[in-house]
Amino acid sequence: MDFAFDARTEEMRAKLLAFMDEYVYPAEPVAEEQRAALASPWDTPAVVEELKAEARRQGLWNLFLPDTEYGAGLTNLQYAPLAEITGRSPHLAPTATNCAAPDTGNMEVLAQFGDEAQKKQWLEPLLAGEIRSAFAMTEPEVASSDATNITTLIERDGDEYVITGRKWYISGAMSPDCQIFIVMGKTDPDGADIRRQQSMVLVPRDTPGVTVRRAMRVFGYEDHSHGGHAEVVFDRVRVPVTNLIGEEGGGFAIAQARLGPGRIHHCMRLIGMAERAIELMCRRAISRTAFGKPLAQQGVVQNWIADARVTVEQLRLLVLKTAWLMDTVGNRGAHTEIQAIKIATPRAVVDILDRAIQLHGAGGVSQDFPLAEVYAAARTLMLADGPDEVHQRSLARRELKKYL
Repeated sequence: MDFAFDARTEEMRAKLLAFMDEYVYPAEPVAEEQRAALASPWDTPAVVEELKAEARRQGLWNLFLPDTEYGAGLTNLQYAPLAEITGRSPHLAPTATNCAAPDTGNMEVLAQFGDEAQKKQWLEPLLAGEIRSAFAMTEPEVASSDATNITTLIERDGDEYVITGRKWYISGAMSPDCQIFIVMGKTDPDGADIRRQQSMVLVPRDTPGVTVRRAMRVFGYEDHSHGGHAEVVFDRVRVPVTNLIGEEGGGFAIAQARLGPGRIHHCMRLIGMAERAIELMCRRAISRTAFGKPLAQQGVVQNWIADARVTVEQLRLLVLKTAWLMDTVGNRGAHTEIQAIKIATPRAVVDILDRAIQLHGAGGVSQDFPLAEVYAAARTLMLADGPDEVHQRSLARRELKKYL
């Protein structure tokens, strides 16, 4: 077995690592200072636009899209180590390289299922980083872990669809740059096939009846750099039927196609978060003394660091295997492995971050280190793109089926 990265991956890794060292890490405190001075906390700090311009100049742009017509043309296996690197600065680097959720998934949907007019109007400015977008699926009134529960209605009225419903934790919706929603709702609520009841439509943010009601916090954080997470109300919102993505009844299938790559992208970045945590743990352990000797010489601290290193190496191999399978046998053929990494990675990284916070004492939960905010993001990923328990249920059924 050959575990080496190919030549293009090594070239891109070197460029991205240099970009992180020279531009991204120094920009982290600058972004915080600039954000504090903005008229709205949802406005974009100037340094973020500077990072985007530099990333685009260096060719570190749209790395996630395998289609050479729209993106960098990288395979999942080539993109995986790059996403890991951006995960070391999860609130800056993905946005700087135009590889941030939910825009990545929305661009994939438009590239794969959108018609030419939809691509021209929405995909092209998203690819250029000129606008942002949101994916409106989760609802507060139902258990959205089962997507068939969705109650938002998309009703045909002549040449228009009328959309009525309430969504929440709609990522990116607080950003003033968010100009388009991909909304999932039911066009056939009484249909016999519960997986053919749903459809997806494009809803411009400025459409009458669309109300971004409030920002939803995550462990007290509003996630400004990500564009926030919002509660959004659609009150008899009218859009032309040409705003339908794909076909009526195709929403569930499109959602699954969208979430597959999204899950592995999250896991790749989570490994980068864990690597940043290990680095901070080691630096802290060497620089601090307790009970007469450096923390680095305390047995419990050594155990934490060793366990973290073993865990990250295990996770990386599983993620890379999954990326390779997605490239070679497709998302369906890699279904078990995609679920496995979605279960294993957030849990393990949350544990590593928890140890890193503990090692930093009061500093670990403060704003002076990135650990608390990154912990909130990692813990949320045990819910995002389907909670762990849903994936466990599906994975167990697949394993049991072999013996039935």
